[in-house]
Amino acid sequence: MAGLRRGRRSRFGWLLRLAALLLLWLAGVAAWIVWVGQRDQAGSGDVIIVLGAAAYDARPSPVFEERIRHGLDLYRKGHAPKLLFTGGYGTGARFAESQVARRYAVRQGIPEADILIEASSRTTLQNLLEARSLMRQHGLHRAIIVSDPLHMARALRLCRQLGIEAIGSPTPSTRFRTIQTQWRFLLQEVYFFHRDLVLRAA
Repeated sequence: MAGLRRGRRSRFGWLLRLAALLLLWLAGVAAWIVWVGQRDQAGSGDVIIVLGAAAYDARPSPVFEERIRHGLDLYRKGHAPKLLFTGGYGTGARFAESQVARRYAVRQGIPEADILIEASSRTTLQNLLEARSLMRQHGLHRAIIVSDPLHMARALRLCRQLGIEAIGSPTPSTRFRTIQTQWRFLLQEVYFFHRDLVLRAA
């Protein structure tokens, strides 16, 4: 009986240590995602890639508008001579996200000749695959990626996997401002980090 109790305590202690290690790992991943999102690496590049987000008919969502505005700010400061907007059609949408972004940029005085778009992607991976194709077509080599801070780690990780030379410039005015929305976004990105690890290993 005493040996059985000792065995149970040993297994329980092992499970506690495993749970502690798991929590430490998850906290480390979350901290890395936050750290990457706080670094603005904006320097010189060939193109500014603004990753897509929702659009409401012909208007960008608040999240997308902040990404577009930051991309325009980088363009006006001379960080890159081209803008590339990504994002396809949402369910039942008349306009692709990238088309909405181009319209917004042109109304802000950006020459249409300096804007590239792709209108077929629906996910971050597809955004970057289509962007890579356009970069190759136009002889562009170095990209500045624009997205929300908590999205930046995944975007740059995908760029590395796809062979895109990229630096990140997260939006300084993200719409994910409340604790609730930030935690939800962070948990989502922690999930995607591990999902991508599993998919790469498969």
